[in-house]
Amino acid sequence: MTTPFSTKLGTPPKLKNNTLRVTPLGGLGEVGRNMTVFEYEGRLLIVDCGVLFPEEAQPGVDLILPDFRSIEDRLDDVAAIVLTHGHEDHIGAVPYLLRLKPDIPLVGSQLTLAFVEAKLREHRIKPYTLAVKEGDVEHFGAFECEFVAVNHSIPDALAVAIRTEAGTVLHTGDFKMDQLPLDGRLTDLRAFARLGEEGVDLFLVDSTNAEVPGFTVKEREIGPVLDSLFARARQKIVVASFSSHVHRVQQVLDSAYAHGRKVAFVGRSMVRNMTIAADMGYLRVPENTLIDLKKADDIPDHKIVYMCTGSQGEPMAALGRIANRNHRVEVGEGDIVILASSLIPGNENDVFRVMNGLMELGAEVVHQANARVHVSGHASEGELLYCYNILRPKNVMPVHGEVRHLIANGKIAQSSGIPRENIVLAKDGTVVDLKDGVARAVGEVEVGYVYVDGSSVGEVSEADLKDRRILAEEGFISLFAVVNSETRELIAGPEIHSRGIAEDDEVFERIKPDIIKALHKAIEDEKGHDTHQLQQAMRRVVGRFLSQRLRRKPMIIPVVVEA
Repeated sequence: MTTPFSTKLGTPPKLKNNTLRVTPLGGLGEVGRNMTVFEYEGRLLIVDCGVLFPEEAQPGVDLILPDFRSIEDRLDDVAAIVLTHGHEDHIGAVPYLLRLKPDIPLVGSQLTLAFVEAKLREHRIKPYTLAVKEGDVEHFGAFECEFVAVNHSIPDALAVAIRTEAGTVLHTGDFKMDQLPLDGRLTDLRAFARLGEEGVDLFLVDSTNAEVPGFTVKEREIGPVLDSLFARARQKIVVASFSSHVHRVQQVLDSAYAHGRKVAFVGRSMVRNMTIAADMGYLRVPENTLIDLKKADDIPDHKIVYMCTGSQGEPMAALGRIANRNHRVEVGEGDIVILASSLIPGNENDVFRVMNGLMELGAEVVHQANARVHVSGHASEGELLYCYNILRPKNVMPVHGEVRHLIANGKIAQSSGIPRENIVLAKDGTVVDLKDGVARAVGEVEVGYVYVDGSSVGEVSEADLKDRRILAEEGFISLFAVVNSETRELIAGPEIHSRGIAEDDEVFERIKPDIIKALHKAIEDEKGHDTHQLQQAMRRVVGRFLSQRLRRKPMIIPVVVEA
């Protein structure tokens, strides 16, 4: 396998004639913010533009975007943005890209575009869209795109075959091979076989479940489990899932109807997405089953189901607020809470915290580890091997997954007979050129995390996050002193105040003489007229004391005022 992750590549060369360039800007080395840029004959085609959700080490961050810097000055060259399906990690960053150029065409299935358009309305962007379906072939500049049906945990998912004079690329998006899908929409293996006969020069394939042996469990196996839980429930039921998981919501609606319960959607994104899905016919709502949340208080506990967001432990989502007793929906002894989703890597602590909070309130928590209430939407090892054998691609580039997933996927490809040197292990920013049937990494572009923090986009830096972590973990100390601007004498202070440190402020009284001594010495120094030098003198004394005596490294803010 080529391009080990530790290899440092240089600046990519100028694109040669009859060469297709592939540059992932997100989704490789992480589960989220999927985005891949294809370049041919001066035109760009973007596949997906998603977000990544923050981890504990990124406090205060709302979303993480792909890094658009490498294409920011080339947005006029973008022929289209092709969206494979409607999950946030594939469409969530579209509004932020269209802020830069609102008229870039958006291409996707009907449901995918409906989800995106609803998000864009919130950003006051009216997009140009083109709805496509499986079997359609469209041309965008130098790119011919054929769309192929794939099965996933959301309806209307599509793979895309991208043809250029330099070769054919098949990008699966997220997919699995459920042979009894709830909506009857199979992954089109006939189309895969036909493309394989034509010749696939580069296969970009979902890696999320590459470490999982066998085949992914069928969605239909969840229905009986939900039915059994609903049958034994004696009080209210709360089900948490992704706000776009139409199939799971359908199963909850069906079980609720079968057991005489009403369902109320909880969470703005859940209400928005399920309203869209129902209006478009992707969600079948049984008669007299769905009610408005405002009317749920009038329904007895044993007759109500709350379908909510927050399955990943997000503190501001509905389930997190329920666990913190900060929501109109309350749970207690005898209630059942079902987490109908898998754990996204990095969210474990947040999810466990919510689970513990719910259990402290007396609720029974049912989750993937103790009942089959969720199955993955991604192909496991057996399905991936099946695809490699059908397609027989010349080159493979695993996408969508952490490093371990990408490596595992590469090994599956190699076991199917694909030569080791034709398996490209890339990371975000790796530039891969396809020419004459050969795909090789030729360089890399700089990519980083772009943080959305409230209304700011890209303004929060890693240094800011480091400061936030220090404040959260170590606390804060402010130092204040006043110096006569003419005589350079210390006339007030030092005053010391601390926050987030267990010790009282009195503990610092013992080092005030040392601070005063350090200030006098700095004043006597020829640099004593520099306020910054006086501040640093205070910082050093307090920092040394905290490190040696208290074994703490809080944020220290010294202030010296001249009067």
